[in-house]
Amino acid sequence: MHRFFCVALFVIAASFPVSSRADDKPDPTGTWKWSVTFNNETREQTLKLKVDGEKLSGTLVGRNNQETAIDDGKFKDGEVSFSVTRERNGQKRTTKYKGKVEGDTIKGKAESERNGQTNSRDWEAKREKK
Repeated sequence: MHRFFCVALFVIAASFPVSSRADDKPDPTGTWKWSVTFNNETREQTLKLKVDGEKLSGTLVGRNNQETAIDDGKFKDGEVSFSVTRERNGQKRTTKYKGKVEGDTIKGKAESERNGQTNSRDWEAKREKK
C-alpha cells in the first residue's frame, strides 16, 4: 500500500511541470504597443492581433488613429509575420514585419522599401495589460 501511494504521488507531482509548460505557449492575441521615431518625431504604434491556428489577423493603428488591416498574417512556432500597406500622398508603402513572441513581448524586424532601397529596423512591442 505504501508503494502504491508513493507511485501515485510521484505521478501527480510529475504532471505539474507539464501542465504549466502548456500554459507558457506563445500567443500573439491581444493589443501590442511600441514607439517609432522618424525625422526626430516619435509616434506610438498600436497593433491588435488575433490568432486562429496559424492564421494571424488584425490591424495596425497609425496616424490620426487610422486602423489599417494587416495582410499575409501568419503565426507558427512562436513567430509572427505580416505586412501593412499604407497610402500617403497618393503613394503606397508596404512594411513587412517579422517577430518572435516571448511572453508579453514581440521582438523582430520591420522592412520597407523606399526609392528602390530596402530599409530595415528593429521593433519591440509590449502587450497591453487589460
